[in-house]
Amino acid sequence: MAQALGNLFILAAPSGAGKSSLIKALLEKHTQTDMHNTQMQVSVSHTTRDPRPGEVDGQHYHFVSKDAFRAMIEDDVFFEWAEVFGNYYGTSKVVIEQTLRQGIDVFLDIDWQGARQVKAQIPDTATIFVAPPSKQELRRRLTARNQDSQDVIDQRMEKAVAEISHYHEFDYVIVNDDFDAALAELDAIVISRRLRKEKQVVRHQALFDALLGQ
Repeated sequence: MAQALGNLFILAAPSGAGKSSLIKALLEKHTQTDMHNTQMQVSVSHTTRDPRPGEVDGQHYHFVSKDAFRAMIEDDVFFEWAEVFGNYYGTSKVVIEQTLRQGIDVFLDIDWQGARQVKAQIPDTATIFVAPPSKQELRRRLTARNQDSQDVIDQRMEKAVAEISHYHEFDYVIVNDDFDAALAELDAIVISRRLRKEKQVVRHQALFDALLGQ
């Protein structure tokens, strides 16, 4: 993919670690004040699972049938896709590329398998793993949601171990014990990525030309 002003971020974590809440809080913060005048948004993935209460098609996910999703796989629509608990999830190539070229930072909320697939295609992607402070706290958070049965929670706890075992593949690791501290750490990662020379030279080329008298 050609040089883009926007940065691509991947956040992966076991269910209940708080990555979605961190992304939401970060976007709300930068909507109010963004010193670099750079927009950010969460990529809206495609999925074959049923919407949960309050979820809106096109806002939280693009909800499609399994037949439609398989056809999209055949058409090479996705950067990455995976089957999780019997349902498919995928990230559109075209939407991500167009958004990054507009100078908008994009966040992908995907698992380690998807992170590996995207990183192989866009090595410049910043991958971030969000870990819970303990298994006990992770189970407490999953139970507090009141969304899943005990059997489903047990499955998510088993999957959490498999997910956490891949933490070493990521560029950054955040332990979400204190939410405000974790949010500050995520914000620091975003700002540092924006300030890299490669991005700043493209963003401020006219300034450097003027400073150098060109």
